Amino acid sequence: MRQQRPGSIPLAPPRRRTDRPGEDRPGTRSQLLEAAGHVFAEKGFDRATGKEICERAGTNQAAINYYFGGIEGLYTAVIAEAHQRLVPLETLSRAIAGKTDAGAKLQAIIEVAVDRLTGPSSASWVLRVMGREFVAPSFALDGLIEKQGLAKARILKSIVAELMELPEDHPAVARGCLCVLAPCVMLLIGDRRNLKRAFPNLGVSREDAADLARQLLHYAIAGLAATARDARSEG
Repeated sequence: MRQQRPGSIPLAPPRRRTDRPGEDRPGTRSQLLEAAGHVFAEKGFDRATGKEICERAGTNQAAINYYFGGIEGLYTAVIAEAHQRLVPLETLSRAIAGKTDAGAKLQAIIEVAVDRLTGPSSASWVLRVMGREFVAPSFALDGLIEKQGLAKARILKSIVAELMELPEDHPAVARGCLCVLAPCVMLLIGDRRNLKRAFPNLGVSREDAADLARQLLHYAIAGLAATARDARSEG
């Protein structure tokens, strides 16, 4: 141990070693998530680099390991964040809480989905990241499906089965669920610019959400009723 000479300036205590990145400041984690969201949306997971993400976030590359354990953990966190900004299970559960009528429940679900898919998130990286995952699922989607996707499917299946007056395990119910989901998936993965080119009068902004949700609901209800009639006549 170094000895201090009489009359000298007191020695500063030695700095403690830390595993934290050099720029461990408040907000670094959220800045990394936001920057990574943009990069993954533009390039996908395979072509994204930690270097570019950290440059956009204004931090060093050690931050990815510190906060997320590596770029795979960062990507998983980005997918979870994107899902949370869209329609997490908790939001759907709140939307249908207290509703006893299946039609009212389906209306609530469609309204929430359309509101989120035409809201501020639709103009951000969120839809592009989730759209990539739906088209080409990665390791990050498996855990999300287990935690939230299967529960959502059960909710939708029970509603559709009640509307169709068929058992939940009937094949027509599964097809009905697919028909209900298809327009929302199209809003998720469809390129808005090309949709507008093909259908110039199509409104997919927040101002159009109420009309769009109402039309999707009418389409779903009528289609489920017709499919249920066919299923019963065949059975």
